[in-house]
Amino acid sequence: MLNVPTPHISANAGDFAPTVLMPGDPLRSKFIADNYLTDAVLVNNTRGVQGYTGTYKGKRVSVMASGMGMPSIGIYSYELFQGYHVQSIIRIGSAGAINQRLKLRDIVLGMSAYTNSGYGIQYGFRGDLAPCCSYRLLNAAMEAGKTLGIEPVPGAIFSSDTFYDEHSPNDILEKLGVLAVEMEAASLYLNAARTGKEALCICTISDNPKTGDSLPAQDRQTSFTQMIELALEIA
Repeated sequence: MLNVPTPHISANAGDFAPTVLMPGDPLRSKFIADNYLTDAVLVNNTRGVQGYTGTYKGKRVSVMASGMGMPSIGIYSYELFQGYHVQSIIRIGSAGAINQRLKLRDIVLGMSAYTNSGYGIQYGFRGDLAPCCSYRLLNAAMEAGKTLGIEPVPGAIFSSDTFYDEHSPNDILEKLGVLAVEMEAASLYLNAARTGKEALCICTISDNPKTGDSLPAQDRQTSFTQMIELALEIA
């Protein structure tokens, strides 16, 4: 266990709800707090990584940014799980389509996360791995989708350590049934597994690396409302 405040989170014990929604972008964290949470309180702003706790439909919920990449979300999720006794983290982010049947703004649920990262080596396993989400959260998201009129697509995703990759494996991964590429889920899932907690990655397709189609940054910050609402329903 960690003492709180932690090196990267200035919140006090009890400031976070049992479930934390975790976008990559601090501005998306603020957008969610401003537009979805009642009585939201800023509980962390260390390094500009904004974390808020409020209520949604009478339920206490927190939202805090993770930054970009597996090292960043690895630090924040570990400190939330181990220092603040958070039980579930739901990543809500953007992803690039690998499966060419996916369209911009489609929502995918990461059942497992392939990765080219060495993050898992710290836990003592030297083979290849693809950590999995919480089945409870996955099932809850599928059921909530029916209520909200959203049809999320569940399947494997790819957590990459590189954004500009001269030897992209996307064509190979498409043949293996991988849906989309993002940069955080694998380390989040590994931390959840190691600490006995729960995690789920919900992503909205923001671009297609093969075709070059993409949404502007402002849309990624403020318009992924279906993904946000889906995550809030299961928080």
